[in-house]
Amino acid sequence: MHEASIAISLIETVSDLCQQKGYNSIESVRLKVGKAAGIHPDALLFAFDVAKADTIAKQAELIIEYVLLGGFCCDCGLQFDSEERYIYACPACKSNAIKITRGDELQIIDMEVN
Repeated sequence: MHEASIAISLIETVSDLCQQKGYNSIESVRLKVGKAAGIHPDALLFAFDVAKADTIAKQAELIIEYVLLGGFCCDCGLQFDSEERYIYACPACKSNAIKITRGDELQIIDMEVN
């Protein structure tokens, strides 16, 4: 389960930043996670809750904002969003000349600290 290593890295990153800025605890961390990032949200939430014990993030809530898979068709010009994790052809013209423009993100948006 790679979500465990992601959670550990996330806690290390936000904890280091928090301490560098002189704060003592983290109340929440907000992430942007793309639908096609290959991350199972429930597994990440569970791993975060386990990994935060005995850290300055021990009381932190992980808030995940989901980003739909989005793209652009080079043949018909359609810009599209998809609930799917993967898309191989344009929803309108079925061309495979598409470019994925969003949906693979894993980004820390912000955190609330004390």
